[in-house]
Amino acid sequence: MAHPKVLAFVLAGGKGERLFPLTFFRSKPSVPFGGRYRIVDFVLSNFINSHVYSIYMLVQYKSQSLIEHVRQNWILSSVIKDHFVTVVPPQMRMGPEWFQGTADAVFQNIDLIRNHNPELVIVFGADHIYRMDLRQMIDFHLEKGASVTVAARPVPLEQASAFGVIQTDAENRITGFQEKPKKPTSMPTDPSRAYVSMGNYIFSRDVLLDSLAEAQRKKQHDFGAHVIPGLVGKGKVFAYDFATNVIPGTSPYEEAGYWRDVGTISAYFEAHRDLLGERPKFELDNAQWPIHSSGGFGPTAKFLNADIRNSVIADGVLIRKAKIRNSVIRSGVQIEDNVVVEDSIVMDNVVLKKNSRIRRVIIDKLNVINEGEELGFDPENDRFKCHIDASGVAIVPKAGRKRKPRM
Repeated sequence: MAHPKVLAFVLAGGKGERLFPLTFFRSKPSVPFGGRYRIVDFVLSNFINSHVYSIYMLVQYKSQSLIEHVRQNWILSSVIKDHFVTVVPPQMRMGPEWFQGTADAVFQNIDLIRNHNPELVIVFGADHIYRMDLRQMIDFHLEKGASVTVAARPVPLEQASAFGVIQTDAENRITGFQEKPKKPTSMPTDPSRAYVSMGNYIFSRDVLLDSLAEAQRKKQHDFGAHVIPGLVGKGKVFAYDFATNVIPGTSPYEEAGYWRDVGTISAYFEAHRDLLGERPKFELDNAQWPIHSSGGFGPTAKFLNADIRNSVIADGVLIRKAKIRNSVIRSGVQIEDNVVVEDSIVMDNVVLKKNSRIRRVIIDKLNVINEGEELGFDPENDRFKCHIDASGVAIVPKAGRKRKPRM
């Protein structure tokens, strides 16, 4: 099916307070993930792989690192004018306030829609780890003659109470919403599961423009809470079943319809564990649907005397003599003699001095763990050195200093 002209908005302005202290210096979409990515790379990669090339990223809180990341790594074309990823800060057209909600964020940039003049406008969040072919959702939108299509993920009925549940008829037309209901409505085709909203939308342009204007008049600022429910009784609003989305190159051992909201330390930590093993739940190595990374790779990793099992090791890592288990080690890390790393995430340009030991710890960028120091073994002792999440994971916040390059 021939696709119409599309404009995309990525909502990347969230504070990410539940990811503290990883979000102390940066916004949630800018938080590093895996060996060489940031969280925002997943939604942007999905767009590019789906041939959606006109992308505005709306930023807000602590956005400098995200702006720099996009500037350095997401330059699409200097020749084709409709191929771009452009960062847009709050325009404050309605006063001194920042974005009041997801719909308000797009409304403040309504001139971008009018100038670009697309047939469809895609509005996606920037906070999730997943793969998705948007062309399949666009095809569904066009086939249904929809005014709005909401990406919906089927979840077991017993888990649905934690989400916003979408009620549909047998044609997947949305008939209502339930906000964290005690008794969720099941899918018409599967009584054991319910649809939950992923917060990702496709709008027909005119419907979006009219809806945003009406929402502003009513001082309603959110798509999920206000705009979409207000359209259910007026037009063709459909739910797209994310479970039907087929990604080329997916391995048979991967979790079907993998999608994670990494909005808490626990979820972020567990999502990293999903990358590990011979048969991971989420396989990053997919040449047919690559996740485009942060670029700027350093030298290859160098192991002098290492015992490494079930771990991800990025470029530029130097390991002298260490034992590493079930961990993710990002670029430029130096690990000295007799270091033990277990079930941990070590971010860029960290130094682990000799005889240090860490277990179930996230170490943010630029830190130096001193000789003989132990983290993750004694919670009471750790409280004086790092932040302890309710899940028990210890986090060493990003350091504000640069260290000398390796010798």
